[in-house]
Amino acid sequence: MVKLRLVATAVGVCTAFVFTALAQDKPLCDRLGGPTAISAGVDSFSGKALKDERINKKFAKSDPNRLVTYLKHFVELGSKCAAAKYEGRTMKATHENMGVTEGEFNALVDDLTKTLDEFKVPAKEKGELLAVLGSYKKDIV
Repeated sequence: MVKLRLVATAVGVCTAFVFTALAQDKPLCDRLGGPTAISAGVDSFSGKALKDERINKKFAKSDPNRLVTYLKHFVELGSKCAAAKYEGRTMKATHENMGVTEGEFNALVDDLTKTLDEFKVPAKEKGELLAVLGSYKKDIV
């Protein structure tokens, strides 16, 4: 009887490890809630950025609808959504003549962080998404 309990406990622990490992293997897209949740988050984020006096002048000549559409595709691709496709210009080409400063980049990150907090995105996922954006900083600034 003791051996049976020991085996049952061991199986339970192993099962818990497997499910934990599987949950961690999910793409960031799924952990963020999928494309629908990403779309809602980008809508909220872009609304903040387009109203933010620290950076909104950079978007003055941009078509807001086009900007939001490409931003959604970019975030879906960066978070590994299965059907993600991004057919826009590279980050470097897009920002080449914009003269984005470090302060403006940080303001954008601040708006994104506020949005992620608003949507109660867990710290791990928030960090991963911010790291995706951070990896493009050299092409943006």
